[in-house]
Amino acid sequence: MFELLSDKLHDANFMVMVLTAIAVMATVFTVAMPYAFGDNLERRMKQVAIEREKIRTRERERLARGERIELRQSPKAYMQFVVERLNLREWLGEERARALLIKAGYRGQAPYIGFLFFRMLAPIGMFAFAIVYLFWVLNLQQPMMVKVGVAFGAAWLGMRIPTLFIRNRIQRRQLSIRRAFPDALDLLLICVESGMSIEAALRKVSQEISGQSIPLAEELTLTTAELSYLQERRTAYDNLATRTDLEGVKAVCTALVQAERYGTPLGQALRVLAQEIRDMRMLEAEKKAAALPPKLTVPMILFFLPVLFIVILGPAAIQVMAIR
Repeated sequence: MFELLSDKLHDANFMVMVLTAIAVMATVFTVAMPYAFGDNLERRMKQVAIEREKIRTRERERLARGERIELRQSPKAYMQFVVERLNLREWLGEERARALLIKAGYRGQAPYIGFLFFRMLAPIGMFAFAIVYLFWVLNLQQPMMVKVGVAFGAAWLGMRIPTLFIRNRIQRRQLSIRRAFPDALDLLLICVESGMSIEAALRKVSQEISGQSIPLAEELTLTTAELSYLQERRTAYDNLATRTDLEGVKAVCTALVQAERYGTPLGQALRVLAQEIRDMRMLEAEKKAAALPPKLTVPMILFFLPVLFIVILGPAAIQVMAIR
């Protein structure tokens, strides 16, 4: 069985067939997914309301029984044991790691313990997989040092995998916030000009924008809570700017801090910032559109032009060969 599997892995035609089948299945799945699963917002919102009511009832029962209620998820026992046993906080723990987790939307002790655990486990797993694959499955006819070097390279890649995952999550979260923030800023301007306080305005905007961007709604809700219990309101705005790490949000937070300190009109500042953010989005779209022709040059040369030459010159070449 093992020899058969090894022969199949070394068979180029078999691997090409497998990769082609995977590509075709992925293409069909990508095309059919929007049609198979419709985006029924009303149904999903009803399910969320039902689930919220169940959670509220369950937590009220726990509170009535006198049980201790924790809002944050506790870390896994075995993960915490390994992290504390191996003292990974000193070897791998960094304030930069906590900042990345907060930007990615992971808060509390449990995500931090899990990040340290997988950052220790991933290099070991990748190193073991590389050793088994190179020495037993692939059986490369290369020197020992080359194989060991490739295994250590896989271990280094495994060390980077948790950080790459967090950075990818940060980019997706920032993209969601960036797309929904201009609309949220317009809603915030309307609420402020209607006479609402900034806490009530942020709470209302977080409720209205939740259908468009869950991360932005979470950040605004957390900022509303921080404005209620922090001693300095400026700290809440600075925390919002740090968690999102977006220029538009930082500008709005700066305007809010200046309005709190100097008493400047908040509505006028928000109106100017809303227009500037929309102009920034338009400039970014124009920048991407201007960068599209150079990016399409190489694919057109490699894929379109040969096919075009074959279609145009093919019939003439066939006629010339037939005459000869």
